[in-house]
Amino acid sequence: MFRSRSKDEKAPTGKVTADLSKQPRDPQAPKGRPTPKRSEAQTQRRRAVTPALDRKEAMRRQREARRADLARQREALASGDERFLPARDRGPVRRFVRDFVDSRFFVAELFLPLAVVILILSVVGRSGQMQTIATLLWLGVIVMIVVDSIGLTIRLKKQLNQRFPNEPKRGAVAYGLMRTLQMRRLRLPKPQVKRGERP
Repeated sequence: MFRSRSKDEKAPTGKVTADLSKQPRDPQAPKGRPTPKRSEAQTQRRRAVTPALDRKEAMRRQREARRADLARQREALASGDERFLPARDRGPVRRFVRDFVDSRFFVAELFLPLAVVILILSVVGRSGQMQTIATLLWLGVIVMIVVDSIGLTIRLKKQLNQRFPNEPKRGAVAYGLMRTLQMRRLRLPKPQVKRGERP
Protein backbone atom coordinates (compact mmCIF):
# COMPACT_ATOMS: atom_id res chain seq x y z
CA MET A 1 0.00 0.00 0.00
CA PHE A 2 2.74 2.47 0.88
CA ARG A 3 5.41 0.96 -1.29
CA SER A 4 7.20 2.95 -4.04
CA ARG A 5 6.12 2.62 -7.63
CA SER A 6 8.20 0.87 -10.19
CA LYS A 7 9.42 2.51 -13.43
CA ASP A 8 6.71 0.75 -15.43
CA GLU A 9 3.97 2.26 -13.34
CA LYS A 10 5.43 5.80 -13.56
CA ALA A 11 5.55 5.83 -17.38
CA PRO A 12 1.86 6.65 -18.08
CA THR A 13 2.15 10.10 -16.42
CA GLY A 14 3.91 11.51 -19.54
CA LYS A 15 1.01 10.35 -21.67
CA VAL A 16 -1.47 12.06 -19.37
CA THR A 17 0.36 15.41 -19.63
CA ALA A 18 0.41 15.11 -23.42
CA ASP A 19 -3.36 14.54 -23.38
CA LEU A 20 -3.85 17.54 -21.08
CA SER A 21 -1.94 19.82 -23.45
CA LYS A 22 -4.41 18.98 -26.22
CA GLN A 23 -7.41 19.92 -24.10
CA PRO A 24 -8.81 23.49 -24.42
CA ARG A 25 -7.40 26.00 -21.98
CA ASP A 26 -9.49 26.99 -18.98
CA PRO A 27 -10.35 30.73 -19.23
CA GLN A 28 -9.49 31.24 -15.57
CA ALA A 29 -6.04 29.66 -15.93
CA PRO A 30 -2.99 31.85 -16.72
CA LYS A 31 -2.48 32.53 -20.46
CA GLY A 32 1.16 31.62 -20.67
CA ARG A 33 2.00 35.05 -22.21
CA PRO A 34 2.12 38.59 -20.85
CA THR A 35 -0.93 40.86 -21.08
CA PRO A 36 -0.52 43.32 -24.00
CA LYS A 37 -0.20 47.02 -23.33
CA ARG A 38 -3.26 49.19 -23.82
CA SER A 39 -1.80 50.88 -26.91
CA GLU A 40 -1.08 47.50 -28.52
CA ALA A 41 -4.59 46.24 -27.73
CA GLN A 42 -6.14 49.39 -29.26
CA THR A 43 -4.13 49.07 -32.48
CA GLN A 44 -5.20 45.43 -32.76
CA ARG A 45 -8.84 46.46 -32.31
CA ARG A 46 -8.48 49.16 -34.99
CA ARG A 47 -7.04 46.62 -37.40
CA ALA A 48 -10.04 44.39 -36.74
CA VAL A 49 -12.45 47.27 -37.55
CA THR A 50 -10.84 48.29 -40.86
CA PRO A 51 -11.88 45.14 -42.79
CA ALA A 52 -15.53 46.03 -42.10
CA LEU A 53 -14.94 49.46 -43.65
CA ASP A 54 -13.18 47.81 -46.60
CA ARG A 55 -16.17 45.49 -47.03
CA LYS A 56 -18.57 48.45 -47.16
CA GLU A 57 -16.34 50.19 -49.69
CA ALA A 58 -16.16 47.02 -51.81
CA MET A 59 -19.96 46.66 -51.73
CA ARG A 60 -20.37 50.29 -52.77
CA ARG A 61 -17.98 49.78 -55.69
CA GLN A 62 -19.84 46.64 -56.76
CA ARG A 63 -23.14 48.54 -56.69
CA GLU A 64 -21.68 51.32 -58.85
CA ALA A 65 -20.23 48.77 -61.28
CA ARG A 66 -23.63 47.04 -61.53
CA ARG A 67 -25.35 50.38 -62.27
CA ALA A 68 -22.77 51.16 -64.95
CA ASP A 69 -23.30 47.69 -66.52
CA LEU A 70 -27.08 48.20 -66.56
CA ALA A 71 -26.69 51.61 -68.18
CA ARG A 72 -24.41 50.11 -70.84
CA GLN A 73 -26.90 47.29 -71.43
CA ARG A 74 -29.75 49.80 -71.89
CA GLU A 75 -27.69 51.73 -74.44
CA ALA A 76 -26.74 48.48 -76.20
CA LEU A 77 -30.40 47.40 -76.35
CA ALA A 78 -31.23 50.70 -78.03
CA SER A 79 -28.25 50.74 -80.42
CA GLY A 80 -27.76 46.99 -80.98
CA ASP A 81 -24.12 47.07 -79.82
CA GLU A 82 -23.23 43.38 -79.48
CA ARG A 83 -20.53 43.85 -76.81
CA PHE A 84 -22.80 45.05 -74.00
CA LEU A 85 -26.01 43.14 -74.74
CA PRO A 86 -27.42 40.81 -72.07
CA ALA A 87 -26.33 37.16 -72.38
CA ARG A 88 -29.70 36.02 -73.80
CA ASP A 89 -29.36 38.44 -76.78
CA ARG A 90 -25.66 37.89 -77.51
CA GLY A 91 -24.14 35.89 -80.34
CA PRO A 92 -24.43 35.55 -84.11
CA VAL A 93 -27.34 33.06 -83.89
CA ARG A 94 -29.49 35.40 -81.79
CA ARG A 95 -28.59 38.34 -84.02
CA PHE A 96 -29.67 36.41 -87.11
CA VAL A 97 -32.96 35.38 -85.42
CA ARG A 98 -33.69 39.02 -84.53
CA ASP A 99 -32.95 40.18 -88.07
CA PHE A 100 -35.00 37.31 -89.55
CA VAL A 101 -38.04 38.23 -87.43
CA ASP A 102 -37.65 42.00 -87.90
CA SER A 103 -37.45 41.72 -91.70
CA ARG A 104 -40.96 40.17 -91.93
CA PHE A 105 -44.50 41.00 -90.84
CA PHE A 106 -46.22 38.63 -88.42
CA VAL A 107 -49.86 38.61 -87.26
CA ALA A 108 -48.66 38.11 -83.68
CA GLU A 109 -47.33 41.72 -83.70
CA LEU A 110 -50.93 42.95 -83.80
CA PHE A 111 -52.09 40.66 -80.98
CA LEU A 112 -52.21 43.38 -78.29
CA PRO A 113 -54.04 46.03 -80.38
CA LEU A 114 -56.47 43.40 -81.72
CA ALA A 115 -57.07 42.07 -78.20
CA VAL A 116 -57.99 45.58 -77.01
CA VAL A 117 -60.38 46.09 -79.96
CA ILE A 118 -62.04 42.71 -79.42
CA LEU A 119 -62.46 43.36 -75.69
CA ILE A 120 -64.04 46.75 -76.37
CA LEU A 121 -66.42 45.16 -78.91
CA SER A 122 -67.42 42.45 -76.43
CA VAL A 123 -68.05 45.00 -73.64
CA VAL A 124 -69.79 47.69 -75.71
CA GLY A 125 -71.97 45.37 -77.78
CA ARG A 126 -74.29 43.81 -75.23
CA SER A 127 -76.33 42.01 -77.85
CA GLY A 128 -75.73 38.33 -78.49
CA GLN A 129 -74.69 39.07 -82.06
CA MET A 130 -71.75 41.31 -80.98
CA GLN A 131 -70.64 38.68 -78.46
CA THR A 132 -70.58 36.08 -81.22
CA ILE A 133 -68.59 38.38 -83.54
CA ALA A 134 -66.07 39.08 -80.75
CA THR A 135 -65.65 35.35 -80.06
CA LEU A 136 -65.15 34.60 -83.77
CA LEU A 137 -62.58 37.39 -84.03
CA TRP A 138 -60.71 35.91 -81.04
CA LEU A 139 -60.67 32.49 -82.68
CA GLY A 140 -59.58 33.96 -86.02
CA VAL A 141 -56.70 35.89 -84.47
CA ILE A 142 -55.51 32.86 -82.48
CA VAL A 143 -55.64 30.56 -85.55
CA MET A 144 -53.72 33.11 -87.67
CA ILE A 145 -51.04 33.48 -84.94
CA VAL A 146 -50.65 29.69 -84.63
CA VAL A 147 -50.35 29.22 -88.44
CA ASP A 148 -47.89 32.12 -88.65
CA SER A 149 -45.82 30.71 -85.78
CA ILE A 150 -45.64 27.25 -87.35
CA GLY A 151 -44.47 28.79 -90.64
CA LEU A 152 -41.85 30.86 -88.81
CA THR A 153 -40.60 27.81 -86.88
CA ILE A 154 -40.11 25.75 -90.05
CA ARG A 155 -38.39 28.54 -92.02
CA LEU A 156 -36.21 29.65 -89.11
CA LYS A 157 -35.01 26.12 -88.30
CA LYS A 158 -34.11 25.58 -91.96
CA GLN A 159 -32.18 28.87 -92.17
CA LEU A 160 -30.36 28.27 -88.87
CA ASN A 161 -29.27 24.77 -89.93
CA GLN A 162 -27.95 26.15 -93.23
CA ARG A 163 -26.13 29.19 -91.84
CA PHE A 164 -24.95 27.92 -88.44
CA PRO A 165 -24.40 24.15 -88.72
CA ASN A 166 -21.83 24.00 -85.88
CA GLU A 167 -23.22 26.70 -83.55
CA PRO A 168 -25.46 25.83 -80.59
CA LYS A 169 -29.03 26.79 -81.54
CA ARG A 170 -30.86 25.82 -78.37
CA GLY A 171 -33.72 28.22 -77.59
CA ALA A 172 -33.21 30.27 -80.77
CA VAL A 173 -36.62 29.45 -82.29
CA ALA A 174 -38.44 30.20 -79.02
CA TYR A 175 -36.49 33.49 -78.87
CA GLY A 176 -37.79 34.36 -82.35
CA LEU A 177 -41.38 33.41 -81.48
CA MET A 178 -41.31 35.62 -78.38
CA ARG A 179 -39.99 38.48 -80.48
CA THR A 180 -42.92 38.18 -82.91
CA LEU A 181 -45.35 38.74 -80.03
CA GLN A 182 -43.88 42.21 -79.38
CA MET A 183 -44.86 45.21 -81.46
CA ARG A 184 -41.98 46.17 -83.74
CA ARG A 185 -41.63 49.62 -82.15
CA LEU A 186 -41.31 48.13 -78.63
CA ARG A 187 -38.81 45.37 -79.39
CA LEU A 188 -35.51 45.26 -77.54
CA PRO A 189 -32.81 45.16 -78.87
CA LYS A 190 -34.15 47.62 -81.43
CA PRO A 191 -34.62 46.24 -84.97
CA GLN A 192 -31.51 46.73 -87.12
CA VAL A 193 -33.12 45.80 -90.47
CA LYS A 194 -36.10 47.20 -92.36
CA ARG A 195 -39.10 45.14 -93.38
CA GLY A 196 -38.43 43.22 -96.59
CA GLU A 197 -34.66 43.53 -96.18
CA ARG A 198 -32.80 40.22 -96.13
CA PRO A 199 -30.99 39.48 -92.84
